[in-house]
Amino acid sequence: MDDTPTGRSLDRRILDLAVPALGALVAEPLFILIDSAVVGHLGTAQLAGLTLASTLLVTTVALFIFLAYATTGAVARKLGAGDERGALALGLDGMWLALLLGAVLLVLGLAGADHVVAWMGASAEVAPHAVAYLRASMPGIPGMLVVLAATGALRGLQDTKTPLRVAVIGAIANAIGSVTLVYGLHLGIAGSGLATALAQIGMALALGWVVVRAALVRQVSLRPAVGGILNNARAGFPLLVRTLTLRVAILLTVACATALGEVPLAAHQVVNSVWGLAAFALDALAIAAQALVGHGLGARQPDTVRAVVRRCLRWGTIAGAALGAVIAGLGWLLTPLFTSDQTVQHAAALGLVVIGVLLPVAAWPYVLDGVLMGAGDGAYLAWAGGIALVVYLPLLLAVWAWAPGGALGLVWLWVAFAGGYMLARAATTWLRARGSAWMVLGAA
Repeated sequence: MDDTPTGRSLDRRILDLAVPALGALVAEPLFILIDSAVVGHLGTAQLAGLTLASTLLVTTVALFIFLAYATTGAVARKLGAGDERGALALGLDGMWLALLLGAVLLVLGLAGADHVVAWMGASAEVAPHAVAYLRASMPGIPGMLVVLAATGALRGLQDTKTPLRVAVIGAIANAIGSVTLVYGLHLGIAGSGLATALAQIGMALALGWVVVRAALVRQVSLRPAVGGILNNARAGFPLLVRTLTLRVAILLTVACATALGEVPLAAHQVVNSVWGLAAFALDALAIAAQALVGHGLGARQPDTVRAVVRRCLRWGTIAGAALGAVIAGLGWLLTPLFTSDQTVQHAAALGLVVIGVLLPVAAWPYVLDGVLMGAGDGAYLAWAGGIALVVYLPLLLAVWAWAPGGALGLVWLWVAFAGGYMLARAATTWLRARGSAWMVLGAA
């Protein structure tokens, strides 16, 4: 039995951070699910409008996820160095940057909603509903970004429980507000968007107040620091590039599934949905790795950092193998929940076997991304993301050109993505993590 600080006690620290983080990650998609359930009863055109609008919103917010990632590592390093006031100042700078970016997106979104929806090819029946939802939900964009930054600050302060509580309360408030505004006040799809915006603003105020209150107690200035905001933006830009490479890979995968035919495309949606759920568990471990690696580097404890990397990779491999076994084994039972088309069921079940087998491989890039983010090694992650994308493109083109349609085509597509692309990401991040150039000790 390993009871040393780098053994069982470190496992407890990892799980204490990862489990609440997992809960918060799972709570976030509830906003779209709640809106879908409420709007779905208004009609098919309204639901199609919601699908288009929510995809645009989710993609936009995903591009700014660096507000959480960059803030977590920077705050954790300051905290590890014993500079709690500096850690809180960095958290506040991240929130000010989020508010600034959110305000810009709000103006652009309100002005260009109809143009973006038209560019996406929405029909005349669907477009008004998509625009209505977008414009009603846009006031929540600054709130969404502040939630990201405040959550990142709290994770860096080793607190993942507060974001979980706020996410759960926000989801409940969104459900109540959506039903009230859509059906009680008869606002239609716009009521659903407004309810989501109000919930996001409320969450931003709640999480922001936790950070602000801690800053006031420690007499940290709340005024925006131009230098700090610019530093946050510079640190976040490489992570934005890294996220862009990931989104491009995902979009190209969908395009390839589309080219393979209707059945592979429908089955791909099923497989991708299950993949996304499994990724939450791996993301939660990445969040724990970010916080603990940043803290260890700030405290100048390289041995602890190495132990965190080993333990998080171990937990990631275990989680990937366990989830993979469940997904591969139960895939034939899961697919009928998504579709009654037996051809699609068959294709999706085979795709689930593929991701079940390859999930342990996928665990490594998730965890190692968290490790390098905790170290503030965003520039390398940007390059690694580009390299992985370049490696993936020939595999994707091969599937596009030579894979047959139907179930076998989908199998090869997921072998390319979950195997080739994820393996490329794992290799590039592992090559970095096994060295020491990324381990810059101290709060810098």
